Amino acid sequence: MKYYQEMKEWQEAITAGDRVALARAITLVESTRDEQIERAAKLLQLCALHAGNSQRIGITGVPGVGKSTFIDAFGSKLTEVGKKVAVLAVDPSSDISHGSILGDKTRMEKLSADPNAFIRPTPSSGSLGGVARKTRETITLCEAAGYDTILVETVGVGQSETAVHSMVDMFVLLVLATAGDELQGIKRGIMEMADLVIINKDDGENASYTKLAKATYHQALHMFPAKESGWTVPVLPCSSLNGNGLEEILKSCDSFFNHVRVSGFLTENRANQNTYWLKAAISEELNHRFYSDTSTQNRLQQLEMDVKEGKLSPFAAARELLKHWGYSN
Repeated sequence: MKYYQEMKEWQEAITAGDRVALARAITLVESTRDEQIERAAKLLQLCALHAGNSQRIGITGVPGVGKSTFIDAFGSKLTEVGKKVAVLAVDPSSDISHGSILGDKTRMEKLSADPNAFIRPTPSSGSLGGVARKTRETITLCEAAGYDTILVETVGVGQSETAVHSMVDMFVLLVLATAGDELQGIKRGIMEMADLVIINKDDGENASYTKLAKATYHQALHMFPAKESGWTVPVLPCSSLNGNGLEEILKSCDSFFNHVRVSGFLTENRANQNTYWLKAAISEELNHRFYSDTSTQNRLQQLEMDVKEGKLSPFAAARELLKHWGYSN
């Protein structure tokens, strides 16, 4: 009973807008210690009753496209119109220190000083699945704390875009007009996921290339099948430095959310995402239990030697290890 009361008081502090309580809760969610995982699960269960009322927007683009500068400008625009904004960064980690290497707060000077904004980079410690789960759980905590707009930034490389797409309502792709080949470095799958394409850095000498780039991206988008949401993807220019285009982007986001709410797609999509994350959570829990088992670790070391020496195939070794752990088919 005392344990439940502690979690209940913590949840009440979060829903009352206590930023320190929110930050502590996120740290708890990020822990990999078994006892902390249990506490986090209880706290998340309580906070989930107060979550779900935000607009979740994922933002991606190749490195150097200006994601953090855009988020700083766009997030500030959102707070100006009365929104409470949480910025969560799916951040890669150093393989040596396992710490965050992006330092987003230093790159979002305006938002980091805004009382209506909350910025939290999440180091992945080498595990995309882990950081994706933690980021999604952090969304729940931020929503419970009253943040009505959640911006999730990806690093723009690897598979992080797919993970972020599975936890947001709207997916925004930032591109440049001066990359020569406008589609250079952008995977077809990422273009297909986009609900809005923004041509960033539309200022100075870059501005003269914007019109051609806009036509190029429009043409590329027409080659893809119609989106399940029924939404037509706009291509909008923007300068994060002088603020040009931010009003139009804000209006486009409002139009998108009005569209998916009226059509019912928002509810349907979130339900599908919940099912996806249920399966992902099961996989991660099984993975954690499997590799944290001491007997399994010892047997794995023996089997690794057999595989290296060619005494056993990797597949046979895997089946033997699973049987050792208790799995049988």
